Amino acid sequence: MSRQAGRRPRPRKVRGESAVGRRLEVEIGPVAHGGHFVARTEERVVFVRHALPGERVVVEITDGTDGDKFWRGDAIEVLSASPDRVEPPCRYAGPGLCGGCDFQHVDLAAQRGLKAAVVQEQLRRMAGLDIEVVVEQVPGDDQGLGWRTRQRYVHLPDGQRGMRKHRSHDVVPVDTCLLEAADGPSYEVHGQRFEVADGGFWQVHPGAPTALVDAVLGALAPQPGESVLDLYAGVGLFSRFLADAVGVDGRVAAVEGDRAASVLSERNVPGITACAGDVATVLAGELLVSWSHADLVVLDPPRAGAKRAVVEQVVARGPRAVAYVACDPAALARDLAIFAEHGYALSSLRAFDLFPMTHHVECVALLERTGSDLR
Repeated sequence: MSRQAGRRPRPRKVRGESAVGRRLEVEIGPVAHGGHFVARTEERVVFVRHALPGERVVVEITDGTDGDKFWRGDAIEVLSASPDRVEPPCRYAGPGLCGGCDFQHVDLAAQRGLKAAVVQEQLRRMAGLDIEVVVEQVPGDDQGLGWRTRQRYVHLPDGQRGMRKHRSHDVVPVDTCLLEAADGPSYEVHGQRFEVADGGFWQVHPGAPTALVDAVLGALAPQPGESVLDLYAGVGLFSRFLADAVGVDGRVAAVEGDRAASVLSERNVPGITACAGDVATVLAGELLVSWSHADLVVLDPPRAGAKRAVVEQVVARGPRAVAYVACDPAALARDLAIFAEHGYALSSLRAFDLFPMTHHVECVALLERTGSDLR
């Protein structure tokens, strides 16, 4: 769902006899980050997919050994169903089938509630922040379906196509994916057209670019004459509108690791300073020697987040505000804690349901110097 979607899990060291295939009857607890739910036995925690809080289910273990502290499993039988459970619209969604959707068995409004709970828990646990989170619906999907403007299938030797199982190389043949949009991506936002390379990064939900631009600009409230650093800038989505806002007396620098995207950002946003390279390295180097101060900063990192080296380079420039666009709440919470060490507090946070039927959620956090109150 992001720039790092499809990353394979690392193999774990075998610690005892395999538990794969065992079945347990468990009570399902709260949602956890990653699209699963927590169940507890006397011996260990079990992370369960295809379940819901409060349900009584039979779990079949899909990953784990007797020596592990936790196991993974699928709810293959529901003994006591949650009122939020619905029939999945896709026949390929369920235990042992396509691993692309985590929440097709969940009412759409309840999906957003689960995502909000995950964001809140990560902020509380990793950043010491206790705030209410509401995940907002974004126009552009059809009841949570038909929003993937870019879709990748596995092409099988017999000419069929398929999707991979969860945490597996195994492929499930499919006729079609209900998340796939009828049309490809539109690269126009608020009347501005963007050039994007074939296969280059662009948000896959039709409503995502507009929603994120509006959230970032609304949070930062850029003023004429201000200087802005747009980090992990892609093809210049945010830079385009920030440049308009700061005007001819302001300036915008766009830093992007992908060289092709950086070149396109200059075409999409004439007059910006475009720098291609690792963001931490560029910020610490000589390319931005005249940018010892920036009034505003936008961070839109990949799933791993910005991390300490980038955060410390950002705060060293003394911005009055930072907008952090995050596709992983755990990475966001970790980086917010680093910002807090340097006197920047969370002023507001919005969350968007840009990936319905999955556990993924996008957040836009506004950070300002300590002393501002949470809006």
